[in-house]
Amino acid sequence: MKKKILISGGGTAGHIYPGIAIANELKKRDEGTDILFVGAKGKMEIEKVPDAGYKILGLPVSGLHRKLTIKNVVVLFKLLSSLIKARKILKKYKPDLVVGVGGYASGPVLRIASGIGIPTLLQEQNSHAGITNKILGKKAKIVCVAYEGMEEYFPKEKIVLTGNPVRDYVFEINAKTDKALKYFNISGNKKVLLIMGGSLGAQTINESITENLDLIAKANIDVIWQTGKHYFNTISESLKDNRLKNIRIVDFISRMDYAYAVSDVIVARAGASTISELCLAGKPVILVPSPNVAEDHQTKNAMALVKNNAALMIKDSDARKKLIPEAIQLINNSSLIETLSRNCKKMGIKDSAERIVDEIYKLIY
Repeated sequence: MKKKILISGGGTAGHIYPGIAIANELKKRDEGTDILFVGAKGKMEIEKVPDAGYKILGLPVSGLHRKLTIKNVVVLFKLLSSLIKARKILKKYKPDLVVGVGGYASGPVLRIASGIGIPTLLQEQNSHAGITNKILGKKAKIVCVAYEGMEEYFPKEKIVLTGNPVRDYVFEINAKTDKALKYFNISGNKKVLLIMGGSLGAQTINESITENLDLIAKANIDVIWQTGKHYFNTISESLKDNRLKNIRIVDFISRMDYAYAVSDVIVARAGASTISELCLAGKPVILVPSPNVAEDHQTKNAMALVKNNAALMIKDSDARKKLIPEAIQLINNSSLIETLSRNCKKMGIKDSAERIVDEIYKLIY
């Protein structure tokens, strides 16, 4: 009999792509598996999930504002509406299992599913579980985690270490080096520093570069700088008279596999999916956790690597002064590069999607 799986969550690429990876693995094992996604209206999953070939329905849910504001009344009304709509979707679709991958929509869907007797599986991507996932984890049959030591957030008997599913382009990147050099128009005679702050960019990271252009100019390195779409035009305009030949400025890198392939050191935020990709790529990284996330979970993600000597970390507040000097220092330290790379690889889990689907199958068959 054909199985039905509902996957809920989204909001960011870090929630969407693990969900898609799980769906792809389910289809790989049984093409007849029926899969439905539920996300938040107006968020990127409404576009990205259909692009991957799956149907998605949207809930009006949104996040609470951190400050006391009348807007939170609207948020609560949206949550109530989402709970009602989630119940209708679950009653009509009748899934055999609901998978939560994090994000606004995951909360109401898993809450209703567990309440009406539909088994749930929670995929926690961060090293620090937020309030919503801690609550959902109490009712979930299985909690798939990416880090050791998650017993302080979830019942020990429910936890399975699976890692975070990532896009498969991070595998075999070393074989792509020649194509990657041509793609970025880099000679390969210098070491390469890759700087990225996510698809939308990161203001602090960008300002860390613009305030240290002299240092970059003097360093015998090539730099690939992903500014993010929000900042690209302003930065390009401000640097148009600057003849820094060793910097490639782009708004967005569509071929991240090529970027990983040519880079010797990477500067990045500390989102869960980014870290999972970097570990599988085995690249030394300086993490600059975003301060603008719930419960400061990016710092906790970064520290999971730092304590294993698998990455360096610089606080967002220190980045303007310290980031570029330390990046240049690291790129010239072959011994530390080798150590960070080796330890980072040890933390990578290649078969995350397969492990999660193994747990799904245990629950539905």
